[in-house]
Amino acid sequence: MKNSTLIKGTAAIAVGAALLLGGGGTLAAWNESVSAAPGTIVSGDLNVTAAAGVWTDRAGATINIATYKVVPGDKLTYTQNLTVTLVGNKMAADIVLTGANSVNNFTAANVTISPLLLKTSTGATASRLAPVSGSDTQTVTASTVFEFKSTTSGRSDVATNYNLGDVKYTVQQVVEGAGLVEPQV
Repeated sequence: MKNSTLIKGTAAIAVGAALLLGGGGTLAAWNESVSAAPGTIVSGDLNVTAAAGVWTDRAGATINIATYKVVPGDKLTYTQNLTVTLVGNKMAADIVLTGANSVNNFTAANVTISPLLLKTSTGATASRLAPVSGSDTQTVTASTVFEFKSTTSGRSDVATNYNLGDVKYTVQQVVEGAGLVEPQV
């Protein structure tokens, strides 16, 4: 009789377990949830603006290039300030000059003109820029030098012109992993 009671008890437990597992009831399990506020993502900024350029003579005096007539021995410098805005963590940008297409009617031996040079406010040559600590903007100076050599003789290059054309400054973001520079301090 003991076996019969044991078998009936085991069968009852098996039926109860089957009902609970098969949808006849539920098994409770702990769970919990929590909310989070991940915040707002804000983009940075990249911009460049150019101030009016200035031509100066060898002595540093400002000249009006539209009316100035260059003579052998003259050395003229063109300077233009660019305001560059760089905002963003890990922001870096290359600054590139394009469009400096000149039309030169001077004799090559009589004239030299330097390539346009870009410098930061610290005087360092610029091509790759990074944000300056404590400021969203920085000034980059573009300059070139035109020299009508004093060795020009006779009537060489009388009533001649040298048109430097239009220039364009492009600031292009450098993407991460492409040689980023650390912000300047």
